[in-house]
Amino acid sequence: MNVAAERSSLGSRLPSLPDPQAAVCIGPTDLPLLELGSWELLANAVRDFGDRDAIASPLRKQTLRYAELARQAATVAAALLEIGIAPGDRVGVWSANRSEWVVMQFAAAKIGAILVNINPAYLEAELQYVVEDSGCRALALSSSYRGRDCLAAAQNVRKQSQQLVHLILLDDAQSLQEPAAAQTGSVIHWEQLLETGRQRLDARGDEPFAIDPRAPANLQYTSGTTGKPKGTTLSHYGLVNNGALISRRLGLTRADRICLPVPMFHCFGMVIGVLGAVACGACIVFPGETFDALATLDAIEKERCTGVYAVPTMFIAMLTHPDFDSARVATLNKGLMGGSLCPANVVRDTIEKMHMTSMSLVYGMTETSPISLQSFPDDTLAEKQDSVGRPLDHTQVRVIDPVTREPKRPGEIGELQVRGYLVMLGYWQKPEATRNTIGADGWLSSGDLATMDERGFVQIVGRSKDMVIRGGENIYPREVEETLRSLPGVADAHVFGIPDSYYGEQLCAWIKPLPGAVLDEQAVKAGCKERIASYKVPYYIRFVEEFPSTASGKVQKFRMRESEMKERNIAA
Repeated sequence: MNVAAERSSLGSRLPSLPDPQAAVCIGPTDLPLLELGSWELLANAVRDFGDRDAIASPLRKQTLRYAELARQAATVAAALLEIGIAPGDRVGVWSANRSEWVVMQFAAAKIGAILVNINPAYLEAELQYVVEDSGCRALALSSSYRGRDCLAAAQNVRKQSQQLVHLILLDDAQSLQEPAAAQTGSVIHWEQLLETGRQRLDARGDEPFAIDPRAPANLQYTSGTTGKPKGTTLSHYGLVNNGALISRRLGLTRADRICLPVPMFHCFGMVIGVLGAVACGACIVFPGETFDALATLDAIEKERCTGVYAVPTMFIAMLTHPDFDSARVATLNKGLMGGSLCPANVVRDTIEKMHMTSMSLVYGMTETSPISLQSFPDDTLAEKQDSVGRPLDHTQVRVIDPVTREPKRPGEIGELQVRGYLVMLGYWQKPEATRNTIGADGWLSSGDLATMDERGFVQIVGRSKDMVIRGGENIYPREVEETLRSLPGVADAHVFGIPDSYYGEQLCAWIKPLPGAVLDEQAVKAGCKERIASYKVPYYIRFVEEFPSTASGKVQKFRMRESEMKERNIAA
């Protein structure tokens, strides 16, 4: 089938509202769901697109075609078996974007191991928590991240771990500094891992595994009201179908080259980006290990990318960069924007100045694999600016009254809920937290406040939970509050988000000192940076004697937020 025919076969599938008096919408069902594991999805891509580019890394001068990606993944899968990794075991990846990340993703899937995504910005204590909570037996990592010695941190974690046995170093051999390489101990280097896999394949041949598509494939760690991250357990079935359906609604084909500056440890990178591309035979382009506006623009131009997937702050950084020129990105025609609320002017400028007339907006959460709502490429500019789209295929979405749990009428504000194949299996080893999020009827509560119109377009109007989204990063105040309360001289602290024109939101902390204590803003921030990732450190800090509260003593964060915005002259 040629590309034009592939595009036309997508049709004009629209969601439907069975009852025009209720804000309940059902996504299209004419495209069948795939009963495939992630490895089978790649195997099918090799069959159909084996000689086409799968991953391009211009900064590393590296390109992997689909056939080579699958060969490397099969080799690493054999190596994992050789070092004792079995189906159901957890394998962590603690690294920024690189082709080895993708290889590990499919290698784990091939043998039925569960991939654990770990934010490379995590510090040692955060890494230790995730490793212990998930029970990782192997951890693949880069030796450093933004100047931090990740290898030393991982070795410290392994010494204290009950289950972590293997550290796998993803760095190229030539990129390792001699002092670090000489002190790696029992660390397995990438080339050693590949050689181990080749030897096992030579001795035993390929060892096929029958992987249940409904089985766990991935743990994505996301914070919650307890302040500790929870392992969102996602199935092959949810991940594969979500990636495939998003790409098909977007109109992705094997002719596309998608620039992917978003991190792989998020669903945006590994599901929407990688699995979505594999489902259609497209190529993923990594402009760098972490986001850089100029490097992303350079990659778009050099690799002649046809699309970009990014959060709003990344698009803002590109559009406002001194070297931005519409002519440089003339090959673009599509893309995805999501991860946080998308400002209307950014949506307009991206479409008009970056030629992305077929761009879609997406909305979701980690617990829904991740996307539940997506605009159609041919929706009007106004529809893309005023909503986050309509339900994805095979997805039910409704807006309910938070108290009565009955559906709201179209146009009324209520809590957004989602049901369907995409809903997580649950939180890893946390049944109570799972029951609090997914009802007995299968509806998952998003915690977001929304409205739905008569055509199924959904607009997010606020959040019923405290979560702050800063530049696409989810931050839950409780974790930051606990960190602040652990600092010397701090009696109490409350954290919330306030609007920011660049990041979407910035984190603000109100801190009550202990009697007689004298606190310094920079010292507080420095103390936070020693304990949590830098993106969780409050940007604004105010020292107060008391917090606004109700007569019963319940702290009122909305009053703090209003006061802070007024003081700083920030509009809502």
